[in-house]
Amino acid sequence: MSRPRIVCLVGPTASGKSALALDVAERTGAEIVSADSRQLYRGLDIGTAKPTAADRARVPHHCLDLVDADGAFDAARFGEAAAAAIAGAAARGRRVLVVGGTGLYVRVLLHGLCPAPPRVPALRAALVERMEARGRPAMHRALATVDPEAARRIGPQDGVRLVRALEVALASGTPLSRWQARHGFGEAPYDALVIGLARPTPELDRRIAKRAETMLAAGFLDEVRRLRARGLDAGAPALRAVGYREMLACLEGRLDQAGALAATVLATRRFAKRQRTWFRREPGIRWRHPEADRDLVLREIAAFVGAA
Repeated sequence: MSRPRIVCLVGPTASGKSALALDVAERTGAEIVSADSRQLYRGLDIGTAKPTAADRARVPHHCLDLVDADGAFDAARFGEAAAAAIAGAAARGRRVLVVGGTGLYVRVLLHGLCPAPPRVPALRAALVERMEARGRPAMHRALATVDPEAARRIGPQDGVRLVRALEVALASGTPLSRWQARHGFGEAPYDALVIGLARPTPELDRRIAKRAETMLAAGFLDEVRRLRARGLDAGAPALRAVGYREMLACLEGRLDQAGALAATVLATRRFAKRQRTWFRREPGIRWRHPEADRDLVLREIAAFVGAA
């Protein structure tokens, strides 16, 4: 039996994935499955550049608003939700376009999930507390002592992955890198065309700065204020997202608005660099510029999905 065909549009934040995806989806009769680990939180709209109601009216979107802002979500749950969305679209005779910058989510969807041990809540909480007290670089150094290979692949500011790698190593006695090597990510439930959107760094940096300014003008601070008014704890995963933690610092008086904007731009640029690093290591991605190569991208996708 042939595998279902899907197209994945990936790349760093602010690279232009969403705008191009809407055009592609309308041209090919596709539905969009979001692979963004922050857009799945309800109430995180402005700061995640979540597709608007108008966007969703143009093209059906899936894997948005799946969990409350104080809830937990992981790659395994995403894999299940995305697979269900893809199956539903196929049953309706629709093509599928997976769009997002969360590299682990795309990998899990295309190659399966490494069967590492489940979370250990008490250990995880202790590791998060330690990270907040000592800082991410100290956690990175700690990881390097127990899992050097994972430390080479995980950036010193990637708190979520640092905590997970330490949790696995300490709870199981086996480094996460060894679990992943055993798995090999060899599953392939879909026949996928993966296109990565690439812009020169200065160009992307300008887009990031402009988008941060637009988000602030659109009410980003008010969005974070509403989340806090609902009783959302500052340590909730949603408020640890890039931009949200900087806006929260502004609301709490630790940064003024200009400082919060500058911090958001800097954090987003660093985040984009980590995304580029992740996707550059993934095999089989066709790298394209979203404007200069737009016609080529449209032809490649149409040929792959068999659209006229």
